[in-house]
Amino acid sequence: MSKKIVIVGGGAAGMMAAISAAEKSAAVTLLEPNERLGKKLNITGKGRCNVTNNADLQTLLANVPKNGKFLYSAFSRFDGRDAMAFFERLGVPLKTERGNRVFPVSDRSFDVSAALERRLKTLKVRLLRDRALSLDIADGMVTGVRGEQGSYPAGAVVLATGGVSYPATGSTGEGHRLAREAGHTVTPLQGSLVPLRDFGVGRDLQGLSLRNVALTVFENDKKIYMDFGELLFTHFGVSGPLVLSASAHMRHFDKKAYRLEIDLKPALDEGQLDKRLLSDFAKYANHDFANALNDLLPQKLIPTVVAWSEIPPHQKVHDLTREQRQGLIRILKHFPVVIAGPCPVTDAIVTSGGVKVSEINPTTMESKIVKGLYFAGELIDVDAYTGGFNLQIAWATGHAAGQAAAECNQGDEN
Repeated sequence: MSKKIVIVGGGAAGMMAAISAAEKSAAVTLLEPNERLGKKLNITGKGRCNVTNNADLQTLLANVPKNGKFLYSAFSRFDGRDAMAFFERLGVPLKTERGNRVFPVSDRSFDVSAALERRLKTLKVRLLRDRALSLDIADGMVTGVRGEQGSYPAGAVVLATGGVSYPATGSTGEGHRLAREAGHTVTPLQGSLVPLRDFGVGRDLQGLSLRNVALTVFENDKKIYMDFGELLFTHFGVSGPLVLSASAHMRHFDKKAYRLEIDLKPALDEGQLDKRLLSDFAKYANHDFANALNDLLPQKLIPTVVAWSEIPPHQKVHDLTREQRQGLIRILKHFPVVIAGPCPVTDAIVTSGGVKVSEINPTTMESKIVKGLYFAGELIDVDAYTGGFNLQIAWATGHAAGQAAAECNQGDEN
C-alpha cells in the first residue's frame, strides 16, 4: 500500500509538498478550505508572480535575515535554479529581470498556479475542500487530521497553512494553533514587507507616487539600507515597492528609532542640482519662490518642500541667497520621513515569526516533538527580503517536507 500523507494548506508550500510526496509514490490528500488553490500565490508580484530568484545558495541565504542557517540544507537541495527548472518542466516559460527576479514570460501568476494544479492532477493527489480542526496524535506520533467535513488517517502530515498576513487569502493562523496544540513554540508574529506609519507627512501628501527616487533607512542614525525605485504616500504613511523592501530591514521597532530619507533627484549630485536650480530660478527670477518649483517637483510635493526649506513662500526668486539654495538642496536630497511603526501584520505581504526553527529538523522539516509531523513555508519562523526569496523558501521547504514525509518509514500502512 502507498503511504498516506495529508498536506494541510494549498498554497505554494503545500502544493510543492504534495507534488514532492506524490512523486515518491505516496497517496496524498491535500486539504484546502478555499475554492481555489494558491490564492495568495496568484496575487504576488502584483499578479505577475515573482516565482524565485535566479541566485546561488549563498545569495539566497544572504537574503534571509532571520534564521537563514536553518534553510541551508533545504536550499542546498532545491535552490532558485532548481525551482526554475521545475517550473520550466511544468510548461511555464520563465524570464529573469532586474535583481535576478524570475517571472513567468506571460507575466501571469495564474499560469504558475495552473501548472501546479495540473501536476497535482497528473499525480492523482486527492484535493478536498476542508478546513483542518485538529491533529490526531498518539504515542508521540501523528496519525491523522480531523477536519470540518471528516477525518483523514495518515502516516505523515505536512502543515503548510501560511502566516497571518493577507487573511482574506486564507492565512488565518490556524497552522500556528495546530502547531501549539502539538507542543510547538510559535514565536511572536509581525509583518515583514509591510507598509509603514509615519507622523503625518503621508497624510499631507496622500496619493502622491514618486518614481525613480533613492531611499535610505536609518536605524538610530545608522544607515542600514538603501535602494532605488518607487514609493507611495498614503493616509497612514508610506508604501510601495521601495518601502515594502525597506521594511524587512526594520526589525526592532520596540527598541530602536527609524527614519527614511528620500533623495528626490538621485541622478544629480548636489553640484549638478545647484546648477539645475540656478537654471530654473533664472527662468522664474521675478516669481515668488513657491511658484518657481513647478519644473522640478510634482505639484503636490511643492508646499511641503517650501515649508521645510524655511524660505518664505512669497520671497522673490531673484532675492534668494546661496545659503537658502543650499538649504533647499538638502531637503531635495534628504527628504525626511520619521517612521512611527509598521502597519498591522494583516497588511503585510509576509509574516515574520512562526514555528520555532530549533524544534524542526532542518534537513527533513520534521517536528522534533511529534514524529511524522512536518512543516513548510511561511508557517516556519523564517522570512526573506523581496525578490522572489520568500516564494523560494516555500518551494524549498515544501520540497524537503514532501519528500521526507514520503520516505520516512513510520506508519507506512496507516
